[in-house]
Amino acid sequence: MLQNELIPKLFKTEYSKIVAVLCKLFGLDHIETAEDITNDTFLLAAETWGLKGIPENPTAWLYFVAKNKTKDYLKRNQLFAEKVSLQIKSQLSNEEIDLDLSAQNINDSQLQMIFAVCNPIVPVESQVGLALKILCGFGIDEIAAAFLTNKETINKRLYRAKEKLRTQNIQFEIPSQTEIKARLEPVLLTIYLLFNEGYYSNSQNKILQKELCVEAMRLCYFLVDNNLTNKPETFALLSLMCFHASRFEARKNESDEIILYDDQNRDLWNEDLIAKGNQYLIESAKGQEISKYHLEARIAYWHCTKTGNENKWEHILQLYNQLLQIDYSPIAALNRTYALAKVKGNETAIPEAQKLHLENNHFYYTLLGYLYTQIDNKLAKENYQKALKLTRSAQDKLILSKKIELLK
Repeated sequence: MLQNELIPKLFKTEYSKIVAVLCKLFGLDHIETAEDITNDTFLLAAETWGLKGIPENPTAWLYFVAKNKTKDYLKRNQLFAEKVSLQIKSQLSNEEIDLDLSAQNINDSQLQMIFAVCNPIVPVESQVGLALKILCGFGIDEIAAAFLTNKETINKRLYRAKEKLRTQNIQFEIPSQTEIKARLEPVLLTIYLLFNEGYYSNSQNKILQKELCVEAMRLCYFLVDNNLTNKPETFALLSLMCFHASRFEARKNESDEIILYDDQNRDLWNEDLIAKGNQYLIESAKGQEISKYHLEARIAYWHCTKTGNENKWEHILQLYNQLLQIDYSPIAALNRTYALAKVKGNETAIPEAQKLHLENNHFYYTLLGYLYTQIDNKLAKENYQKALKLTRSAQDKLILSKKIELLK
């Protein structure tokens, strides 16, 4: 793998691990120091690997450099070390500092970190944004796209969140049984947004970033393996991600072009992941409440059903009706309209779609283009052209251009 491909990939998977371990060592009020050391590590990797080539074990190289940079920083800043931790002070006096980047400590640190950041003292949107940046390695552009807002707003949110954490005595630990329910919701939302960014990137010209999806699933596995966090909604979210991940290999062709759902080769779907999705969906049904993750997982289940079922789209439509009642979103409303078209026909779905008035959303015009095809091809073409002007995705532009060409 080329250096310009490897470093961004490692940044997505290893940045958050190093930051979490350093934050555990320094404390949450020194998040910037942890981020600075980690960023310096990746900067050195870019410079060194460009001159000397990629090392045999790039991840081990990053951990080795991060350890050395931490030791150097603490030795140069003994006053800082004495302030942040008695343990660090003791190590400076008596023994060599050893930054613990073992797999177990990384896992523990990341799980503790996400709950420390996702704290009720910080507004939920700021909790999620901060967790996406620190724990998941998102850039400001990616976070802004995930929240459908601008960079300035995100920067302000992150600054205020860090200031709030800095002035409070937040413990770096898993919450107690009594706190866990309130604290779990923003954690699940963070993982959900991370997976979504990988599945369909709003900020990158990519239709699939598997490493982000894998990272989201890894974080969710942490939660289902912990007795305090393996709640029904946690299993529902993991089920949802398994179902979506099962179709990864069928979503792109050899030219890296997206393949729409109706055209996918079902033989490429991953049966093991579908089976896991079913297993976690069953586990999620043990509670008394239904979350949006339950409903989305059930929708994904029906999408992963290969055999013909005359009531399949009716089931999906009813699930979208429920979803919109408990957690309305424009994308869910668009998807519900597509399901309506499958059940009652395009002519019935068109006025329902137009009621949404999502004039700044390319998915809205894409759906209208689809619905008008064969009913009024002129209007279908006009809507596809509007979608083409709005989308930032190169892959979407290619698909829309092909659809427009077919309507000539």
